[in-house]
Amino acid sequence: MARGTKKIIESYLVASARLGNQAARAQLVARYQKRFLRHAYRLLGDTEQAKDAVQDGWVEIMRGLSKLNDDTAFPAWAFRIITRRCGRIISERQKARAISTGVACEPPIRCEASDTMELAADVAPLRTALSTLSPEHRSAVALFYLEEMSVAEVAVALDVPVGTVKSRLLNARAKLRESLERKS
Repeated sequence: MARGTKKIIESYLVASARLGNQAARAQLVARYQKRFLRHAYRLLGDTEQAKDAVQDGWVEIMRGLSKLNDDTAFPAWAFRIITRRCGRIISERQKARAISTGVACEPPIRCEASDTMELAADVAPLRTALSTLSPEHRSAVALFYLEEMSVAEVAVALDVPVGTVKSRLLNARAKLRESLERKS
């Protein structure tokens, strides 16, 4: 499906959902659930916490949908809500960690076999290189390249200035290039 056609369909679904069409709401959930889960997982590194963030995010999205004035802004607006939910979980995690241990490091990113497809040999080095990026860089790369968002949409989704997105993408590409060149 052409990208323009996809955006038109999504705009129609958002408009219908805003007007209370339950089928359109279900279609939005079907279209975005996996994308939101991947985004939350990239930020949190934990499947269960990602599911919690997305579930809470959907509640906020559906409640706020009537206030969304631009239907084409839905993806960036919704990703921003998910990003903020993940930020709250990260803050809670950091507070708990500070209280209980004082010092701790982030859990390693792990992928459950049931949630991912088997990786081809040429994808494994890229996946490894991506896992070395910080959550901020990884989410910017994923939203820009995998979710096909513009820099402005990524900025809205991550709630950061456009310049920050550009520098994150620039730095992430450099780190990925360096990591991949070392392995070859």
